[in-house]
Amino acid sequence: MNPGDQDRDDTEPTRPISFGRPPAPPVTSWMPPTTQPPPGQWGGYPPPGTQPLPRSHDHSRSRVPAWLWPVVAGLALVVGIVGGVAGAIAYDLVDGTSSSGTVAGGLDGVDTVSVPPLKAHNGSVAAVAQTLLPSTVQVVAEYQGKAGGATGSGFVLDRQGHVITNNHVVADAAGDDGPIEIVDQDGNHYPAKVIGRSPVYDLAVLYAKGARKLQPASLGASQALRVGEDVVAFGSPLGLSSTVTAGIVSALHRPVTTGDSGTDSSYINAIQTDAAINPGNSGGPLVNLRGQVVGVNSAIATTGGSIGGESGNIGVGFAIPIEQVRITSDQILKTGEARYPVIGAKVQTGTDDGTGASIEEVVGGTPAARSGLRKGDLVTRVDGDRVTDGISLIVAIRSHQPGETLRFTVTRDGRERTVRVTLDSEVG
Repeated sequence: MNPGDQDRDDTEPTRPISFGRPPAPPVTSWMPPTTQPPPGQWGGYPPPGTQPLPRSHDHSRSRVPAWLWPVVAGLALVVGIVGGVAGAIAYDLVDGTSSSGTVAGGLDGVDTVSVPPLKAHNGSVAAVAQTLLPSTVQVVAEYQGKAGGATGSGFVLDRQGHVITNNHVVADAAGDDGPIEIVDQDGNHYPAKVIGRSPVYDLAVLYAKGARKLQPASLGASQALRVGEDVVAFGSPLGLSSTVTAGIVSALHRPVTTGDSGTDSSYINAIQTDAAINPGNSGGPLVNLRGQVVGVNSAIATTGGSIGGESGNIGVGFAIPIEQVRITSDQILKTGEARYPVIGAKVQTGTDDGTGASIEEVVGGTPAARSGLRKGDLVTRVDGDRVTDGISLIVAIRSHQPGETLRFTVTRDGRERTVRVTLDSEVG
């Protein structure tokens, strides 16, 4: 059975759409890479541990045969190459990042930032923009065989060169090992590769060695947000890099689903915002006024209008909470893949009468079967939180972790009862 089949059926509800693939290339031109000063500035003196060579006064009396100099030069070249390779390997070992970009310790093994860069009472969007723009990147990826056919956004996760973006921005390129680049605020391009991705949570972790010099964004907490609080969205809408828009938190814990098919659908316990989000903003950070990332811009609701062939902003955007980003990126950094919780039941997602989630099928040998859930049960609460339909049940389950035990409040034959379900997991 496919991983997605356990928690939903083939009936798909009206949903927000994901984005990040405008049909035309970016309309802005990129600045050339900045010229960096050579490493190891010593103020005109040789590096420590070396001495200037003494000046030779009489070459005719030298006892070193002429044929020896090419040999010495060749040996020096070989030693230099070997030393450079050994140094790179040693740096990677000290850095903790493998050649594939994974890190054994996950988030604990990389240098992230969580200290708020701005004061608690900062009310300036300009200050937030100045702080976060150096940590925000544009993501340019292959799409349908065309290099640069997909554009989205992302932000720097750590000092080891890892970048967070949406899965749907890089999914096509990852499928056929197509080229991916990230572009920083100054227009510098860095080749990147996908370390791992989660279609279920619409997240992906990229690795770009050149991004190690970029400033990581500070990670905050969406759980501390309040409805009405000011937030700032960063990204590259319609290919316009380093774009900043501002708005408020419109709602919290909004269950939404994105994607065009059962296998591509992602279910998000979303932050809703009216900050302008458009195609190309996908994967960019949503930030509080203390300069901390609280979510990843992922989807917008539309009324059918279009901008450049794709639906545009109407003030209803959705972001993945940073808590989920932490969990998924930690899994990907450790193993290259992400896992999500499942119960082994199929629920109806095409109706929304607010009464609960109807169980349509329970698969034998799964947590749902072991807990005593049955076909026809109506789930109304999970751990005390109300469930209104199938989507909200899936989102409630996926807000927890495999191995946790949840209390389902179930109505069966007109009677209410409590069922305890221990979550299993699958890769996705």
